[in-house]
Amino acid sequence: MAMDQISEMGAKPVALCLAEFSQPEACLHAAERVRDQGYQKWDVHTPYPVHGMDAAMGLGDSRLGWIVLCFGLTGVTAAFSMMYWMNGIDYPLIIGGKPADAIPSMVPILFELTVLLSAFGSLLGMLHLNKLPRHHHPVFYSERFDQCSNDKFFISIEAADRQFDAGHTKAFMESLRPDYVELVHEEDR
Repeated sequence: MAMDQISEMGAKPVALCLAEFSQPEACLHAAERVRDQGYQKWDVHTPYPVHGMDAAMGLGDSRLGWIVLCFGLTGVTAAFSMMYWMNGIDYPLIIGGKPADAIPSMVPILFELTVLLSAFGSLLGMLHLNKLPRHHHPVFYSERFDQCSNDKFFISIEAADRQFDAGHTKAFMESLRPDYVELVHEEDR
């Protein structure tokens, strides 16, 4: 049944389909099957990191390193440009016969601004890549999801996925042999 049909009947629209597993290996193999099925908007929720889960989900390397590199290069370029302009062009002072672009005297400031902007880049990049801040996710509407922080493993497929169909997705999730499957509905909050 499509999401439009569910809303027309007066029920709250489906937000996602949630499957619960009690063993990490079962969740890992189920994640591989979800990946192979072609779903795009889905996630795995575990109480601790599970070795091999990134590969099972088809996740590549993080782009955070590239973001930090760009911010760091911006920092070192800005620091060098600022000091060269101030010391060599705007207000040139020749002290001890050193030229305006004497790199050894610039090293502390180059290092500090590179580290500062890299730290900002890692924080802002992490927030952007994790789509934060997101104060609440529909997965929290499930009462069973509280066990995720203790000893249960979950896979959720969001209704926003182009392949999502409440009936077919629930049947597919049941074929993964979880302990429990539920359709989680949006709630008014």
